Amino acid sequence: MERFENVFQYPYSLLAKRTKETITAPCDEPFPMRGRWHEQYFHNNNPIVLELGCGKGEYTVGLARLHPDVNFIGVDIKGARMWSGAREALGEGLGNVAFLRTNIEIIDHFFSADEVQAIWLTFSDPQMKNPRKRLTSTHFLNRYRRFLTDGGTVHLKTDSNFLFTYTTCLIHHNRLPLLFRTDNLYSNSDADADEARAIQTYYENMWIQRGISIKYLAFSLPRHAELQEPDVEIPLDHYRSYHRNKRTPKTTSR
Repeated sequence: MERFENVFQYPYSLLAKRTKETITAPCDEPFPMRGRWHEQYFHNNNPIVLELGCGKGEYTVGLARLHPDVNFIGVDIKGARMWSGAREALGEGLGNVAFLRTNIEIIDHFFSADEVQAIWLTFSDPQMKNPRKRLTSTHFLNRYRRFLTDGGTVHLKTDSNFLFTYTTCLIHHNRLPLLFRTDNLYSNSDADADEARAIQTYYENMWIQRGISIKYLAFSLPRHAELQEPDVEIPLDHYRSYHRNKRTPKTTSR
């Protein structure tokens, strides 16, 4: 990864203030390319699109192939997964692809105002027990606002009915412009969803084979108005992601 020219590794621990006992808040010194991705890496003025939680980078690379006039940056903290996509992009000579290995909790440290036009969230962990960690929560949406263009697009593609329902409720509660929504992507023939159907990841295929429908929505994120969490009860997903089976009830020992 250190030899890959399309990979930038800045995990939280490297950007934080260090004391003798602990790591505190991110330091004030900015990421060197913050606000300069166009001139220092891509060498063009094409739009920048992020995939947050990119895993192996299948979506980042796939989108880059589809749109050579758009710049794509895959973001994840797990370098072992990201390595696959980064190597593939280099092998194909895709100059409109980069990868950023860091914690999404500090994503606004790497991009300046209006530097990013759209965000893709592909099969993010639904974080059913911790709303603050959901990548479509108000906590994260407020971070995205710091670098996303006013009214920029957020795409969510997920197998999780919980995360899909939660995000739908949040959009309605805050009156955000909903651009598209379907609870069964591959039974929908609407042209507005063609881009979401164009790429299928390894795990996505596994979920489809298990009979789990793929959900997709897109919405605009304006900068104005305070965002509020929806006060709703949402049924939990009845299965675990990836290759794990159904949730099993807790047992009590005697």
